[in-house]
Amino acid sequence: MPSLAEYFKANRYSGKYSIGDRVIGKWNKIPFVGTVGNDTLINEIEGPRISVHLALPIKYKNVVYNVLIVKHKDIRLFT
Repeated sequence: MPSLAEYFKANRYSGKYSIGDRVIGKWNKIPFVGTVGNDTLINEIEGPRISVHLALPIKYKNVVYNVLIVKHKDIRLFT
């Protein structure tokens, strides 16, 4: 019988990005640069998502954002 660690390694989501990876992308057509906070899968309906801690804050509709929650398609590694 496999241990719980072996089970979850084989059957659960494994993130594409690591904590601290620098990424670049667009959110609501606004370009941003930031650092990955967490790459996780909350539920199967929404799919995987990433929290990005921004290098510079974004003001959108009179709200200032320092952390964004984005999908994988919206970002890429910043080299």
